[in-house]
Amino acid sequence: MWPAASLLPIATPQPRTRLSGGSRHRTSQRRRCSTLTVLSSSSSSSDAKEDLVIAAGRLLWGRGLPPQTLVSAVRSGWSAAWHLMMRQLAPSSSSSAAAAASPPGSYARPTSSFPSVPASYRRNPKNLHLYVALPCPWAHRVLVVRALKGLRSALPVSIAAPGLDGSWLFHPRGPSVVGEDLSPGPDGANARRTLREVYGLRRGGYDGRSTVPMLWDAERKEVVCNESYAIIEFLNSADFGDEVHGGSGLDLCPSELKNEIDDWNRVIYPNVNNGVYRCGFAQSQEAYDAAVNGLFNTLDMIESHLSSSRYLCGDAPTLADVCLFTTLIRFDLVYNVLFKCTKKKLLEYPNLYGYTCDMYQIAEVASTCNFEAIMDGYYCTLFPLNPGGIRPVMPSACNHDLLSKPHYREALSSSVKQSIHASET
Repeated sequence: MWPAASLLPIATPQPRTRLSGGSRHRTSQRRRCSTLTVLSSSSSSSDAKEDLVIAAGRLLWGRGLPPQTLVSAVRSGWSAAWHLMMRQLAPSSSSSAAAAASPPGSYARPTSSFPSVPASYRRNPKNLHLYVALPCPWAHRVLVVRALKGLRSALPVSIAAPGLDGSWLFHPRGPSVVGEDLSPGPDGANARRTLREVYGLRRGGYDGRSTVPMLWDAERKEVVCNESYAIIEFLNSADFGDEVHGGSGLDLCPSELKNEIDDWNRVIYPNVNNGVYRCGFAQSQEAYDAAVNGLFNTLDMIESHLSSSRYLCGDAPTLADVCLFTTLIRFDLVYNVLFKCTKKKLLEYPNLYGYTCDMYQIAEVASTCNFEAIMDGYYCTLFPLNPGGIRPVMPSACNHDLLSKPHYREALSSSVKQSIHASET
């Protein structure tokens, strides 16, 4: 699950709308001109404030550097404020009994308030609505399974974006999700402004964390589940009847592979999916060191496994692959820099990078990836990790064209291996 931090971010990405045609082009020009005017005015105001700060500094200590006492005071103040904000954004092990064995300052992900899908929905998955946000890897895994299973018509979705107050906001004037176009838009089920307001509609109200993904019963006005793995298991196994288009025969968790899939998830979740967050949200050097070692030791192990297996459990993708992919596709894009997962880039793992390309080249999977929204959602929202709100340039390894190049992992399929072995004998 992905929480919207209760912190003030520096900037908020706005939904991008594809425009074409003369009148729309002129409208776009007017918007740009209006934006430039506002930016110019804002820039002038900012320059004036900066001039005052510079003048005050020169009055106090001349043209030299600020005195050491001021630097020390600012350092201490910022450190205290940072720890306060990080405790709010990312609870540490000191406040969680479940993580008592971890080093002090280790990130402990809060448990979901609605951890499972009631059995009745598996027999009758009607009137359901999905709430997601594009930056979130936990919500992304649900979008991937929804696409692979052909559930776009059966399960409508509303996409929120980070707001200035740290909440998940809907854009009333944004485009509704149509076909393959996933972008932030209005709340299609309840016409609310924020995800918190949607959670508050349930019987008895709600005062917990408003996270994505969230499965909603539109008829009963009730939260069904907000635990990502429970949702993807449900989408894989529930009978949506005639509303399924294209993926009805696909099983991402076949019974004969269930134990193997579970074994992989027991490794991937704590060390990779949550491992990158344990690196980025660590509040002590010891916590970071433990997290980064666990992350890269696990990536090394998976790299070795993928040298002889096309996917984690054989020749076809499973739920375990979906869960791994949504972290890997963000690795060089975000985690390597912002979360300090710097020991290696994904591009330095030939098997893991080829595997990521293999997954990305499944058309339904690629249709759920929005790299601009991912970068905006992390760099412009997680204020304690990036106070300036500056978004770096997108890494070349995350370019669509590069991810679409041949990966040659088909040669690892068992049928190809058998064919090669037969020809050699």
